Amino acid sequence: MSGTPVIVVTGANRGIGFEIVRQLSKRGAKVVLTARNPDSGQAAVARLKGEGLAAAFQPLDVTNEHSIAKLADFITSEYGVLDVLINNAGIIPENDAEVLRVDLSAIRAALETNTLAPLRLVQVLAALLRTSKSGRIVNISSGMGALSDMGSDHAAYRTSKTALNAVTAMLASALAGENISVNSVCPGWVRTDMGGPNAERDVAQGADTPVWLALDAPKTLTGKFVRDRKVIPW
Repeated sequence: MSGTPVIVVTGANRGIGFEIVRQLSKRGAKVVLTARNPDSGQAAVARLKGEGLAAAFQPLDVTNEHSIAKLADFITSEYGVLDVLINNAGIIPENDAEVLRVDLSAIRAALETNTLAPLRLVQVLAALLRTSKSGRIVNISSGMGALSDMGSDHAAYRTSKTALNAVTAMLASALAGENISVNSVCPGWVRTDMGGPNAERDVAQGADTPVWLALDAPKTLTGKFVRDRKVIPW
């Protein structure tokens, strides 16, 4: 990717999202860090500034139509273009459970944030992505959503990530020929608030492939599920 890309990262005040912003900023990208809580988002930007890095902040509740519209207005007024959208915001509902016991309210909550929100963001931001010379969409998914290696635990989270992978494939098909690549990425089991302290990877490892997909991956790579910079089975 040439020039200085404009990149939006959702849910980026902590964890993998924050590390993605950090690595992108180090590469010189113009990054818009979004978070639902304004105080948390501003604190994250201040933390980056303390490291000599820069990012803009825009409040975003990914499940709120008005909030998404305000993000689109902000990008339009500040940059006039969007090169990369990284859909990182996600949840594991507190009442998630094994598939035979999970309450459907947990599945609905997971779908709302993990699947429907990324889809709506792309629908709203598609016009801005089309103005880019090299548009990219990166959906942060999980190996727990892979049909090829499915388990029965965390049924709500798994269902939402499987559905997100389907959305990725559909968007890649819809945007084929428009110079916009769309991929899902499994960052692996990462030591974050969500992943827990016993996870196998640190946040730098978890952010590596999303950043690669945002800046360096071949434009011909689209409609795929990726881990460690390699395509993996759906």
